[in-house]
Amino acid sequence: MATARSPQGTTGSGGVKGSSRGGGSGRVNGAVRAVGRALHFPVTGTARGIRKATHAHGAGESGLGKLIELHGVNGAGDVMITVALASTVFFSVPTDEARGRVALYLAITMAPFTVLAPVIGPLLDRLPHGRRAAMAGAMFARALLALVLSGAVVTGSIQLYPAALGVLVASKAYGVVRSAVVPRLLPPRFSLVRANSRVTLGGLLATGVAAPVGAGLQAIGPRWPLYGAFVIFMVGMFLSFSLPHKVDSAKGEDTALLAADEQHLHGPHRRPVKRPGLRTVGIAVTHALGANAALRCLSGFLIFFLAFLLREHPLSGQSAAVSLGMVAVAAGVGNALGTAVGAALRSRAPEIIIVTVVAFVLGTAIVAAIFFGAFLVVCLAAIAGFAQALAKLSLDALIQRDVPELVRTSAFARSETLLQMAWVFGGAVGIVMPLNGTAGLSVAAGIVAAGWLTTVRGLLRSVRHGGAPTHVA
Repeated sequence: MATARSPQGTTGSGGVKGSSRGGGSGRVNGAVRAVGRALHFPVTGTARGIRKATHAHGAGESGLGKLIELHGVNGAGDVMITVALASTVFFSVPTDEARGRVALYLAITMAPFTVLAPVIGPLLDRLPHGRRAAMAGAMFARALLALVLSGAVVTGSIQLYPAALGVLVASKAYGVVRSAVVPRLLPPRFSLVRANSRVTLGGLLATGVAAPVGAGLQAIGPRWPLYGAFVIFMVGMFLSFSLPHKVDSAKGEDTALLAADEQHLHGPHRRPVKRPGLRTVGIAVTHALGANAALRCLSGFLIFFLAFLLREHPLSGQSAAVSLGMVAVAAGVGNALGTAVGAALRSRAPEIIIVTVVAFVLGTAIVAAIFFGAFLVVCLAAIAGFAQALAKLSLDALIQRDVPELVRTSAFARSETLLQMAWVFGGAVGIVMPLNGTAGLSVAAGIVAAGWLTTVRGLLRSVRHGGAPTHVA
């Protein structure tokens, strides 16, 4: 009996102890899982929140949500390269030498870019069935060029300039294809201007998050932001192929001809064609494009002019870096607000919006030139960013309204190319201007005035005529 009871006692005792150990282990494992969930929540929770926001209102089902995320990746990668190049070309040397470096950068990269930019849109028009591959190729090219730049920023090699040119061309190619893709991914009851505002906001938010990360990586070493860009663009390459297959479809598309009316058509387009489809885009679109070009030219001018002006003559009581940061933040906030307001005003007359915001910028630029000061410079940057975003969304709305679907994606490609060329021209003017605030902002006001005065009459006439486009078979 003693022998019989002993195993039972042992077993009973062991069972209790084992249960105790098991319960303790379970509690420990539960605590570990809870800590793991807590540590992962900032990442997983943020990812779920982003996915919920980008895929709302049917954007997930149509594929627009994936494009928003891809554009965010694109913006984050671009800002990493911008941080690295700005630190190398601009901040690392005295002002006079920096002006020479930036002028050389513009001459070697921007001048060839102005020649290549008009070719990009028509070239991509000929590849309508490979848009996902084209976007992935643009991402992959920038990833490789980021690695080339990572060596050039340390050694100061001449490779810096052709690699930077390659980044610009690849970025432009992505932008053109992205503009052509958006109309293919519209959810039900979604206007194009609303879709574009969502895509643009996604890029702006990603840029705002990536900018301080890039600055932190730059503090570690000049190569690190470019390593970050490499990783981001590689992610973007794979995301490009996650877009729906329908973005590669060009069914029913043709090539747009940017002309105001039949009298502006020249050459073979005036003769009858076998297949209808080449049409003018309408007087409203061409004048809206002219007004947007003036604002984009102003943007390029202010970026380069204020960069050097504020480095040499910072805002009162601030360092050069803080002064530039204040202007950059003001422009970014203005751009984001303009994008948000554009979605709310999508049902209003786009011509009136463009005329109003350009006039507002013109007035602000004139006041800032006459009473030059820190507060007015920041206000001009914010208002210029606001107007540029709102005017661009209005241009998109006009293209959606007046350009037949047959040639709409082609019209987007060509308008994007022209706007980029306007930015390049404005930047070139800004780099050669003397560092005088009143004189510089007077030139800025002149740029806006030229764009506004030459387009306001045509835009208002378009409103009176109901915005009817001119069609030419």
